[in-house]
Amino acid sequence: MAPVDPEFVAAAHALDADGWCWIPQFLESAPTDALATECAALHDANLLLPAGTGATRTVSTARGDRTRWFNADALSGPQRTFADRIDALRVAFNRHLMLGLVDSESHYAVYRPGAVYARHLDRLRNDDSRVVSCVFYLNRDWHEADGGALRLHLPGGSFQDIYPHAGGLVAFLSGSFEHEVRPATRDRMSIACWMRQRPIDARR
Repeated sequence: MAPVDPEFVAAAHALDADGWCWIPQFLESAPTDALATECAALHDANLLLPAGTGATRTVSTARGDRTRWFNADALSGPQRTFADRIDALRVAFNRHLMLGLVDSESHYAVYRPGAVYARHLDRLRNDDSRVVSCVFYLNRDWHEADGGALRLHLPGGSFQDIYPHAGGLVAFLSGSFEHEVRPATRDRMSIACWMRQRPIDARR
């Protein structure tokens, strides 16, 4: 059995204890920059589409980002680097927390200045396949004054703001934390990813 990255072990322990974790350097600068360049180029070419909500992915004012899903059968070089790293994190979570994660899905997301995503839960109605939500950030030289925090709503009415600094990844239990994206003063780029278990019907 291959050794697990110690940073991923610490992330698994934090996820177990708190339901969420932060990995400040999930990828190094070069692959992060390659993903940012690709995301920006796709956006500039109008290849990102208005994002929807719910199982039917209905476009509404509750969500203001534009997205492009990764095609698992035709990943670009930068996307493959990310996918391999996410899979290593999935294996670490399974090994230490026995979550039964079988795969993941990802997309680029770009929020223009002022765009938001209203408070919501990632787990879809009548579908418990999403277990762990992850967001990987692509924004160099981001400052808190730029806004754009992911706000996790915690038990007891408190919250945790996570700013979208390039190279960092936040992971949290999809069915446990309502969250929102706060408005920013500049373009905000990320990769949203969900680690999944087998759907309900497949586990019967």
